[in-house]
Amino acid sequence: MKVAVVGATGLVGTRMLEVLAEQKFPVSELIPVASEKSVGRKVPFGGREWTVVSADEAIALKPQLALFSAGGGTSEQLAPRFAAVGCRVVDNSSFWRMDPSKKLVVPEINGDVLGPDDMIIANPNCSTIQMVLPLAPLHKAYRIKRIVVSTYQSVTGAGYRAINQMNAERRGETPAEMKFPWTIDQNILPHIDSFLENGYTKEEMKMVNETRKILGDDSIRITATTVRVPVQGGHSESINLEFEKPFELEEARALMAAMPGVTVQDDPEHNVYPMPLYAWGKDDVFVGRIRRDESVENGLNMWCVSDNIRKGAATNAVQIALKLLEKGLIA
Repeated sequence: MKVAVVGATGLVGTRMLEVLAEQKFPVSELIPVASEKSVGRKVPFGGREWTVVSADEAIALKPQLALFSAGGGTSEQLAPRFAAVGCRVVDNSSFWRMDPSKKLVVPEINGDVLGPDDMIIANPNCSTIQMVLPLAPLHKAYRIKRIVVSTYQSVTGAGYRAINQMNAERRGETPAEMKFPWTIDQNILPHIDSFLENGYTKEEMKMVNETRKILGDDSIRITATTVRVPVQGGHSESINLEFEKPFELEEARALMAAMPGVTVQDDPEHNVYPMPLYAWGKDDVFVGRIRRDESVENGLNMWCVSDNIRKGAATNAVQIALKLLEKGLIA
């Protein structure tokens, strides 16, 4: 089928192409789309090179599927235009996620909600995806009352400019362009996305609102603190849960281990626990340091790590496309 990748030259777009190839997605014609300055560039895929085209050219080619990773403004303008020519859009920006008419999908959790009318499908925030995957079976079994999450997010989540800034700082050079308001190397920034009137950042509120939508439960109380760390790998999260029902620790561990896409790495005696350096390049979400929270009834702590560019973005988008294929919604 004809598959467009909008934002094909960006960090996530490049990874989308890799995952499409790895998953042997049936691409007969790739339509790479990028900004005007990148039109005419060559993008390797499937053993050949494809020429980057403009959005107008891509729409005229009427692809069956478009994977978007080009920012909210681009998605707002272009996703409806692609959809209007019969193209199903999987959008990685935040623009459509909380639209009540759009599905917000992590395929292992709620892929079955996809139907014929879903022309624009939202890919959740990277930090949300890796948190909800191990939490979904726990919520089903014990019902989560409250989540307290603190994230330790890689610079890769902020794109090429962020990586370049950190690497320049590590070399002792002045960055050509500053992605962050402060030095990131040897530093930690408790600031991801812009601040809101309530004192939280947009990133923090994404985790609150998206988690409720994906798990289908607006009653869950959630508070988040999102932090940028000088790591060029995956995102890490410290997650504290309070359940309505009592639980057995081994059962909770087994429920997470049985969840597709989750790997339990939890043997502290032998220093086995998830780390971003070793999650990088993998599609699973890794959980460990699983233990009771002894300060509250029915409380659980865990440490969660995932490659934010793969499962947190590109892989989840391609998995949504595979679900559409499986359900006969694209062909």
